[in-house]
Amino acid sequence: MRIGVDARLVYYRRAGISQYTVQLIQALARCESQDDFTIIESIKAREPIIQRPRFTPHQVLTPSHHRLERWTLPIELSMLRLDVLHSPDFIAPPLRNTRSVITIHDLVFLLYPHLLTKEAARYYGQIDQAVRRADAIIAVSEATKHDVVRLLGVPERKVQVIYEAASPSFRPMRSAETVERVRERFGLHSEFVLFVSTIEPRKNVPTLLQAFRRLLDDYRPDVKLVLAGEKGWLYESVFELVKTLRLQDRVVFLGRVSDDELLWLYNTAEVLVVPSIYEGFGLTPLEAMACGTPVVASNVSSLPEVVGDAGLLVDPYSVEELAVAISRALHDSDLRAQMSARGLKQAARFSWDKAASETLALYHSVV
Repeated sequence: MRIGVDARLVYYRRAGISQYTVQLIQALARCESQDDFTIIESIKAREPIIQRPRFTPHQVLTPSHHRLERWTLPIELSMLRLDVLHSPDFIAPPLRNTRSVITIHDLVFLLYPHLLTKEAARYYGQIDQAVRRADAIIAVSEATKHDVVRLLGVPERKVQVIYEAASPSFRPMRSAETVERVRERFGLHSEFVLFVSTIEPRKNVPTLLQAFRRLLDDYRPDVKLVLAGEKGWLYESVFELVKTLRLQDRVVFLGRVSDDELLWLYNTAEVLVVPSIYEGFGLTPLEAMACGTPVVASNVSSLPEVVGDAGLLVDPYSVEELAVAISRALHDSDLRAQMSARGLKQAARFSWDKAASETLALYHSVV
């Protein structure tokens, strides 16, 4: 069978869906399969995502999320004669005699439309057409599947939950050497609370900043708040709030970090905080738990599925709950040990090899 996987977004963006695409492709290569895979990449990509037998790169001119891709991409792919095309970013162009599998990571753009830019709203407005055209839909969590069925009217039988997983590179490596390396690399000379994500409205950074201010005032820990992630959109108010709350000397914005640096940060942080008001899956808490790092997360959308009983779940709209949970994770050594052990066990339940096996079976089921 000839299977195409659209990996164009990997060139333009390294987080989120791009990581999902890369990890899935690498895991598919480990599956025992006689299928031939075509990896659709940007013409600007400098090297193939994977170099393995049966995995052939095919570069196209059409950029991901381009206004004209619904017309130009089908032309570029028409000669490939694929049996199945998998679109990890849910937009699949119509190809004659080709079945379509799409992945939906979340429906935040339907639940919180006011959080989108005009350009994002234009792109995500194609979701209704995408789900009607698709032969099968992958949802990355039960919460996302529920949203797809409820908000888009998709029959349940058409949607299969296939969980993501943390990259195998995320593992415990906390040591005095690691701590010293991270502190020297980033100029951090005290313990810190970690936030990892693109800075955008649904990540709920303002509430985190208010909770951190409350934490410093009421519980007085000698810690910093470190935010690792790129600026997304509507982020200006976050930097203004840091000044308003007089947190300039306590909050550190690292911007984008490499995978190796992220591994070090997880292993050095006292706790990872995920205050999001919505997550389709929630990869960062899983990565942190795989490193043995305690997690405080919101009790909404998919996060309870991912975190389970390993972390502390709180109301993302409650500054007080968030501050108290962070304080407990910082100060209760017995609780920290329990969270670390449970986190490692919870993270082990998710596997990219399992995800690839289930995805491959889905490809075959639609042909």
